[in-house]
Amino acid sequence: MLETTIAGSLPKPSWLAEPQKLWPAWKLEGSALEEGKRDAVLAALKLQERAGIDIVTEGEMGRQHFVHGFLERLSGIDFVKRQLIGIRADRYKAVCPTVTGPIRRAASVHGAEARFARAATTRRLKFTLPGPMTIVDTLADEHYRDRGTMAMAFADALNQEARDLAAAGIDVVQFDEPAFNVYADEVREWGVAALERAAAGLNEGGLACKTAVHICYGYGIKANIDWKATLGAQWRQYESVFPLLAKSRIDQVSLECINSRVPLELVALLDGKDVLAGAIDVASDTVETPEQVAAAIRAVMKYARPERIFPCTNCGMAPMARPIAEAKLNSLAAGAALVRRELAKP
Repeated sequence: MLETTIAGSLPKPSWLAEPQKLWPAWKLEGSALEEGKRDAVLAALKLQERAGIDIVTEGEMGRQHFVHGFLERLSGIDFVKRQLIGIRADRYKAVCPTVTGPIRRAASVHGAEARFARAATTRRLKFTLPGPMTIVDTLADEHYRDRGTMAMAFADALNQEARDLAAAGIDVVQFDEPAFNVYADEVREWGVAALERAAAGLNEGGLACKTAVHICYGYGIKANIDWKATLGAQWRQYESVFPLLAKSRIDQVSLECINSRVPLELVALLDGKDVLAGAIDVASDTVETPEQVAAAIRAVMKYARPERIFPCTNCGMAPMARPIAEAKLNSLAAGAALVRRELAKP
């Protein structure tokens, strides 16, 4: 019980990409870039294994951005025709590619990365994909003209990809849906349906892959920090989403806990689901002590059984300095070990 994992991303090495940036430019080109990405995956896996993380990821080393890294290999998206759009209900602006035709996935996007990572570790391996709603919210649209319809098209492409990942030996496929904390009505109308469509069939037909959804309040960038300051004394966005997910076929839900204003009693709304409980704050460079991590885990245990809790990070660590990320992973594993020892006492 209390097996540790991370939300997904880790900082890229400074020889591979610009450090501490959300959209870093690559420092290598051509075959050297592909070799560098593989080396970075090996480093990310080793970092997690050395820290004692139980369920590891490839750190999203092959992707410049957690959404567009998947989209680059799909047809129907024009990466030359970029437009300045508001993202997450205009929380911030970004120059994004444009959907100009039907979305199609002609071949696997991350299959080679998944197979490489699978061969490089004996630990259980999680792979992350952007969720349909978050994809829709991170693109300009000149084709579908309807967010729900476009989300279903992306869900089909994601499902094809997720099935390939499961066939490659991935143990958990996680869909990242920070947009779920922003568009409550759309989550209810089509968001959860699109998510389930993306995750369909991953634990059947010979596949044995868990499905997860990560819902956070964002990286520790200024736009997100400023937004959180407007949310009041309690962040209750999960209150409308969790009952819907509790009824869904999704196995696991990843959420923020430590240093957030989320009322932890909302965790009880996820009865029957695995809870990936954020016990590491990615919006702060202060390294949590193992005791602080343990306290965060104990707080979640008031509302979920220990065998359902997977101590995790609040969000991805991509924009963080590597030494800080490493120290935080060490504390995550050590804090979980503290609580496991407490539970083992007669």
